[in-house]
Amino acid sequence: MTQASPRGTYLEVSDSLRQKIREGTITEALPSQAKLMSAHGVSRSTIERALAVLKSEGLIESVQGAGWYVAGTGDRRPLVEKVTDLLRAEGVKVGDPFPTEKELCEKFGASRTAVRSAIAQMAGQGLIGKGATRGREVRALPVGQGDRPA
Repeated sequence: MTQASPRGTYLEVSDSLRQKIREGTITEALPSQAKLMSAHGVSRSTIERALAVLKSEGLIESVQGAGWYVAGTGDRRPLVEKVTDLLRAEGVKVGDPFPTEKELCEKFGASRTAVRSAIAQMAGQGLIGKGATRGREVRALPVGQGDRPA
């Protein structure tokens, strides 16, 4: 958006997002606020106002720690639960390498801050930790998979 609109730039952004949702260009998770800011050339407050309009219409909903979604779509569990599910995958063993922050951001479409928070929670639970090399490794499997702790 290069010029200020008499209608309100945030309304133009909300119109653009509404159209993408209706056309099926956006079907589940909306892009991050940073990506929306870049795509529309506007400030975070403008994006927040545009999202608030769509939320008030019932078109989108916010999931804390996961982002904005088209209403009625997507996995609404907290990111830490989704990341923990990686340890429940078949064949995962204690000592296996754990994905990098970058890989987790890409896989879940989450911010690095959200991924770091999930990793910290998992480390606090003793599920992952620093590996022998630079990366992280699986230290324990979530209860419910494999051998349960005694």
